[in-house]
Amino acid sequence: MTEYFKIGKLVAVHGLNGELLLKHELGKKTSLKGLQAIFIEEKKNSFLPWFIESTKIKNEEEIYIKFESINSREAAIKLTQKEIWVPEVDFKKFAAKSAPASLLGYTIINKDEPIGEILELIEQPHQLLCRLDIKGKEVLIPLHEQTLQKIDHKKKEVLVELPEGLLEIYLI
Repeated sequence: MTEYFKIGKLVAVHGLNGELLLKHELGKKTSLKGLQAIFIEEKKNSFLPWFIESTKIKNEEEIYIKFESINSREAAIKLTQKEIWVPEVDFKKFAAKSAPASLLGYTIINKDEPIGEILELIEQPHQLLCRLDIKGKEVLIPLHEQTLQKIDHKKKEVLVELPEGLLEIYLI
């Protein structure tokens, strides 16, 4: 099964011809050149492709994007606030190594014990929250100066030292 990674959100309509503004978390300026389609999650784990007609860089984290068959402002409005996903292969091609989003799919290891794979990253002012699924329960792990020990890109691991009792809160 194809693994999809969230890269951002359609935040606004631009102009009258159906162009949208995509705010992405790829960590570098990109026009997504070569990407043919992005995906929108209509239902849980059900991703529908939207084929890209054109893209244009606005700034470091925003792109104007035009989809095939979306030709009016009204049609584009229906897509605003939707999260955008791409297959893992495309994600690896476009994400900067230094971008927090590049940690998706990495395993979090607490004191030499693997605790789970990072499914989502939530950026906050002073920390990064990693969403994991442990035994069917959603778990949020904070990454900041006190908890983060090391990131091993070769092994795809994030080594942490979590406060005593943090995991037990979730697994009661």
